[in-house]
Amino acid sequence: MMEEKLKLFLRTMISNKGSDLHIKSGSIVRVRIDGVLKLLGKDPLSAEEVDAIAQAITTPEQYLSLKKERNLDFTYVLGEEYRFRVNFFYQMDGLSAVFRIIPVKIATLDELNLPEVIKTFAQMQRGLVLVTGVTGSGKSTTLAALIDKINNEQKKHIITIEDPIEFIHKDKGCLINQRSVGQDTRSFSEALRGALREDPDVILVGEMRDLETIDIAIHAANTGHLVFSTLHTLDAKETIDRIVGMFEKEEQNRIRSSLASVLEGVVSQRLIPTKHGGRVAGIEILKKTARIEQLIRENRDYEIPDALFEGKEIYGTQTFDQALLDLVRSGTITQEVAVEYATNPSDLKLKMQGVGKGAIVDDAPQSRKVDVFAFKEDT
Repeated sequence: MMEEKLKLFLRTMISNKGSDLHIKSGSIVRVRIDGVLKLLGKDPLSAEEVDAIAQAITTPEQYLSLKKERNLDFTYVLGEEYRFRVNFFYQMDGLSAVFRIIPVKIATLDELNLPEVIKTFAQMQRGLVLVTGVTGSGKSTTLAALIDKINNEQKKHIITIEDPIEFIHKDKGCLINQRSVGQDTRSFSEALRGALREDPDVILVGEMRDLETIDIAIHAANTGHLVFSTLHTLDAKETIDRIVGMFEKEEQNRIRSSLASVLEGVVSQRLIPTKHGGRVAGIEILKKTARIEQLIRENRDYEIPDALFEGKEIYGTQTFDQALLDLVRSGTITQEVAVEYATNPSDLKLKMQGVGKGAIVDDAPQSRKVDVFAFKEDT
């Protein structure tokens, strides 16, 4: 009975183009639509009802694990069309749960309206490529599109390590082995260490959560593999600072040198509300150049934003604020929203007033029209 009630909630969320369903003991169900939580119905669910949902959609082993560990991650399937990443957890009033929809169809890089330079990351033979952003910024969607491009165009062995597996990749040109942490392996670091003995060409690590995973990922990229992963960082500079800062001081020069050698790209994403509803991606792009490599090696990270700004025409790099200016030019977002989401709001204001490098002027070339962002939210 409670599973049928859950299915009704999920189908209502899908029909309203929501991304997340929130269930909490003693509270009304909520759904996230365009980034905003909205009430679904009028009646709160009791602690007993939420517990009954958990029992209905988990195996006996999973339910025991939830009781013991006080949280549980798994995937729930609704018919043949919809999959959800589920997290149950205990809080002071009882159980809560979040169901996040996972698209079955993998969107292409073109369908996501991503800058052309991002396609080059799928063509690389080795190195480290990171997709970063806060929770819900579309990192998994971008990575899935990159893996799908490789799968369609090349003949390689791809290993993914995820928690849990989100997008399902069928073997096309490539052989793809997808491993779920907790089900197929005990940890990211253990699976990544094992992957180096499994003859991979491409390795996707769902998230670089700890120092050991980061160290092995850098080593894998250094030994001739193409490694993709994610971090919860806002931009390229913060990404580099976060990686280096996780190591002890005596290790940081070694890591800087290794990172400078292997880091091929950083794609940092934020979802921005558009003028007409929905959201669009604002994207900062770092692509490895001789100057970028030198700046990382010499601990001059503060100069990276300038290097990205100046490399837009030649290398396709851009800062987040440059991306916002393009969205303002194309009429996709308002100037007020651009300032609200800017990395440097005062500097962006000046550019929109026609002052400084990259400023908006009346005869500035119009950027191509940008469609509403097609990403689904992720972690």
